Amino acid sequence: MQEMERIQALANLHRREIISMIHAAGSGHPGGSLSVIDVLTAIYETDVDFSAKERSRVVLSKGHAVPAQYAVLHRRGIVRDEEMTTFRQLDSRLQGHPCSGRLPEVDATTGLLGQGLSIGIGMAIAKNLRGDPHRVYVVCGDGEMNEGQVWEALMYAGAKRVKNLIAIFDYNHVQLSGTTEGSVALDPLPDKLKAFNWTVYETDGHDIGAVDNVLGKAYTASFDGPVAVIANTVKGKGISFMENKCEWHGKAPNDEQLKAALEELEGGAEK
Repeated sequence: MQEMERIQALANLHRREIISMIHAAGSGHPGGSLSVIDVLTAIYETDVDFSAKERSRVVLSKGHAVPAQYAVLHRRGIVRDEEMTTFRQLDSRLQGHPCSGRLPEVDATTGLLGQGLSIGIGMAIAKNLRGDPHRVYVVCGDGEMNEGQVWEALMYAGAKRVKNLIAIFDYNHVQLSGTTEGSVALDPLPDKLKAFNWTVYETDGHDIGAVDNVLGKAYTASFDGPVAVIANTVKGKGISFMENKCEWHGKAPNDEQLKAALEELEGGAEK
């Protein structure tokens, strides 16, 4: 329990870094970064060892949520303190979408939505051919599932029983200009994924204990074929005036909003 509390506290710290980073840049995507940060923190803290020659990989297919990834890498000592105010600046390693050419610990360059799962499948197949048992995690957005390539990748991985592949779907129900249901409804999402021959789990994406539990199940199941985890989340989680609001998909807070957000997050960290 103490370990789960540590990871939850770390995720809350990451939230403060995310919102500060986006404020400093004057642009970015707070909503989806805040919804995915608990899951992303849990993955990196429990199954990514940067000191190992072979390790599990993380493909952030919803690349606009990269502030969450940078916050995690900062606390892991990969991103330097002074870099945290350079997000989205020219020549910074912290580009607006993940760029492995600038930051090798970012496992895939993403941003063009829909391609991350295909990248992850290739990585998993390569690991399987080498006899490397480590996982490949692909973190996808629910709005991203409007892209046809996602479904082609789902079909291929299921048909070929690609092992050691775990896809996490950040199911926050809100995308750029409205709800996913109002755009292209995904439900019944579990049934659709199962029909593509994936093992499917669902979890509360903000309960670290629940996330850790489902990742353990996914780890075991992934030895037999691809696994999908539907993480039920809240867009903008942790900042009340951002939660479930599509306008916070891609907008930076002003000075007053930053102050209010940090105060709220500080209060949440004390509970």
